[in-house]
Amino acid sequence: MKKLTFLGLGLLFLFSCSKEDPLEITDPNSNSIEQQKLLSISEVNEYIASELKKKGDVNWTKAPAVVLWSAAVHGNNLLSVGYGNQDQSFSIEKRSSELISAKENIFSIVQEEEQLSKSKIVMHDDDILNYVDVTVTELETVVALQAADQIRYIQPAGYTFYLKEDRIQQKDFGCNQSGESINGADYRLISPNAWFPWNFDRHNISQAWNYSTGAGITVGLIDTGISGNQNLLGSNGFNDGASNGRSIERYGTYIDSPWWWSNNVDGPNDRCGHGTQMASTLASPRNNDFMPVGVAYNCNLVSYRGTSDVVLEDYHERKGVSNALKALGNRGDVKIISMSVGYPWSIGNVKDAVRYAYNRGKLIVAAGGTSTSFTNWYGVIFPASMSETVAVTGIKDNGYNRCSNCHDGNKIDFTIIMQRAGDNNRNVPVIGFNTGARNYVGGSSVATATTAGIAALIWARNPSMSRDQVLDKLRRSGEFYPNRNSKFGYGNIDALKAVQ
Repeated sequence: MKKLTFLGLGLLFLFSCSKEDPLEITDPNSNSIEQQKLLSISEVNEYIASELKKKGDVNWTKAPAVVLWSAAVHGNNLLSVGYGNQDQSFSIEKRSSELISAKENIFSIVQEEEQLSKSKIVMHDDDILNYVDVTVTELETVVALQAADQIRYIQPAGYTFYLKEDRIQQKDFGCNQSGESINGADYRLISPNAWFPWNFDRHNISQAWNYSTGAGITVGLIDTGISGNQNLLGSNGFNDGASNGRSIERYGTYIDSPWWWSNNVDGPNDRCGHGTQMASTLASPRNNDFMPVGVAYNCNLVSYRGTSDVVLEDYHERKGVSNALKALGNRGDVKIISMSVGYPWSIGNVKDAVRYAYNRGKLIVAAGGTSTSFTNWYGVIFPASMSETVAVTGIKDNGYNRCSNCHDGNKIDFTIIMQRAGDNNRNVPVIGFNTGARNYVGGSSVATATTAGIAALIWARNPSMSRDQVLDKLRRSGEFYPNRNSKFGYGNIDALKAVQ
């Protein structure tokens, strides 16, 4: 099923009501369990919309029990429960007795209220992150969990109904496997025979290449994977032209299955097109094939297909991204993680995984958001909203005017010029889904991949630097530095200044 992507295809704010007649309900804030009945999907969505409007996030843990329970029931009866203190997102070493006790207390509560064995209620017990997925059917279970100690969060893990089912695909964003014509003014030819995207000049990337091309640095990309049909992002073509001595690895953590208990990971191949476009922006070779080049054309790339598209809506997408973050966090060679994916509200297991990777020294670059309906009132999306990530958005080439669908706000750290002011369809040229094809790609997604590529140039130039030192280099290269703009952070990055 094609999804309308929040970052790439545009997010619609209203959900079409359930086709079934909603059940009779009472006041969701009532404390009487006996009086509560299941809320309809539209009523749950009304609560979500209200929370996003008021707070910019949804704190499910403190939601009325009937709302949380109803969302869980509509989402295959799944709850994610994070345990421990608020600063205990993960356990690198053996878990403490206190954490084990907190986890077992969750199981005991659910078993008692649901009258089921542990094997029937535990869907996932993470080995590193301090959270579990459990099956619940009873409102009393939710009430008991909300009252328990050592609970960091409780979230409906399988609720997917906030975004519309009748997705409307937009031409230039998100899932796109079709090639398109590129305006001749949107690139120039460089040696050996590669296309240099127009916006790279706005960030002095060609001048920065005199100092660094990303050699020796490994970047992790969590997205929709890389197309198996694109030779320049394959093991043979990745070292085409002036790119040499580097490697590309492709993995999959996303389970493309309707069954919640399935463990059949679908593999690394992109079925959307978005991940292929991000890989191109970040690391496409300086080729001899008249194709667009990437920012860090000599860096190594490790791609994870963690999601089917850029909206972290589905249970398996959230788990896939979380597992990809853990895997990249465990790799000593990976310095940077690029994530052009997200969601309107915080997702507990993804947040835990971001903190895990951050703790391992990774520079995590995330998209600030691209949508059609939230743009006028909603700020930076998750996980770019986290302090552990670097939030990036896209702007037009006529000053600090955000791109047609890009988000801005006080959590944005940097901006990348990526859209023609006179034509919203002319964004950044990239190699396409199939060998020989080209595409435009826009939004905060391409801005994020571009920033990750510039970070790779900095780190390759200064291999002994820490994550914080590289980030400081990025900040100092920002147009507004040492000041910070209320909507655009430190502004446009000067790649030349960053590597000098």
